[in-house]
Amino acid sequence: MPEFVNPFAGSLLGRKLSLRELCRALRLSLASEEEATHLYEALADATDNELAKAVLQDIANEERVHKGEFQKLIELLLPDEAEFMAQGAQEVNEMNHGSHSETAAVQKPFAAIPTVGDLRKNECDCECCKRRPL
Repeated sequence: MPEFVNPFAGSLLGRKLSLRELCRALRLSLASEEEATHLYEALADATDNELAKAVLQDIANEERVHKGEFQKLIELLLPDEAEFMAQGAQEVNEMNHGSHSETAAVQKPFAAIPTVGDLRKNECDCECCKRRPL
């Protein structure tokens, strides 16, 4: 299950990382924290054991703190990172407040969007389709 990715693949050993290489390794670490958060929350959601739920959610929250630490370090190492983050946040704010052209598509209710499951329902009335599990 774990992939223990080598952050030094493609770089020469015996020297320090360049700033660019360090930031790539930090981005990989940030992504790993997101993946860990997802895993622990999924495990918490998959059990009825209250102690396990509480411990797993606590661990997931710790991963979110680590994510913030990695993100802040990247922002300190790359001064333009905060500008890119702010630009992305602004784009979402515009979509959220209706001042962006794609707002109508974003606000479309999910129930109105057909899914593969919707397409399979009631394909026809033949016995073959009635026996097929949905």
